[in-house]
Amino acid sequence: MSLNARPAGRPSAPLRFGYGTNGLADLRLDDALALLADLGYDGVGLTLDHMHLDPFAPLLSARTRHVARRLHALGLSVTVETGARYVLDPRRKHGPSLLDPGPEDRARRVDLLLRAVRIAADLGAHAVHCFSGITPAGTHPDTAWKRLADALAPVLDAAATAGVPLAVEPEPGHLLATLADFHRLRSLLGDPEPLGLTLDIGHCQCLEPLPPADCVRAAAPWLRHVQIEDMRRGVHEHLPFGDGEIDFPPVLAALAATGYQGLTVVELPRHSHAGPHFAELSLPFLRHAAPTPQGSTP
Repeated sequence: MSLNARPAGRPSAPLRFGYGTNGLADLRLDDALALLADLGYDGVGLTLDHMHLDPFAPLLSARTRHVARRLHALGLSVTVETGARYVLDPRRKHGPSLLDPGPEDRARRVDLLLRAVRIAADLGAHAVHCFSGITPAGTHPDTAWKRLADALAPVLDAAATAGVPLAVEPEPGHLLATLADFHRLRSLLGDPEPLGLTLDIGHCQCLEPLPPADCVRAAAPWLRHVQIEDMRRGVHEHLPFGDGEIDFPPVLAALAATGYQGLTVVELPRHSHAGPHFAELSLPFLRHAAPTPQGSTP
């Protein structure tokens, strides 16, 4: 199967919205999925973590089959996300990364991504999300970029075999922080077909030189996953809709115009204390801001 999204500019179905389980961390996974289905979401961004489909706990295959059946029964699509804070190291947030000096540490992160690819294939997921990590102190940028490219090579091979794209996210403060950085990685790797992009709309507002709607248009050929929340310029803080500075109707119109067919997933990881509340508020906001499909009435 082709790993590429439909080219930009072709007619598209309505946008499909999901909610990230990293914003529902106080709920059991079955309960979180039932909540999202009841609220009318189209899918879920599933962060592999100790409370939600732990990728390192026993009986992974059986647990994955259970989640696949649950998703099917509830009519939910899924993207697999790998941004759990402490799934690999209980003392170091997002550690180890693909940029760590020690080969054994980098291999642990690669192993997580390989597990994520297998899980995604078994779930019928649209993509596997990942990010580069922060450049370790004293590491030359060229060294960091080589580590990143080398570490992702076997993951991209696995993604190609599984037919699931790998969607790298530009993350503020990381080595790969911007759309320009994503293109640098593409060039280093020789533009492999399985390599795609996770575009976080809030991150565009935070630090990209272009407005978020223009970022969507620029990223369109490589879009495999989209995350969305509100944010302010220069401040990397994920905010509920209406609490930041983003004008969402132009952003969602631009996204719909690309022909993007994956999920657009609400990303509020620091709001799990009130996750059901924010999940309930977010979907009506997005539907109101989204363009009305041709042939339908508002």
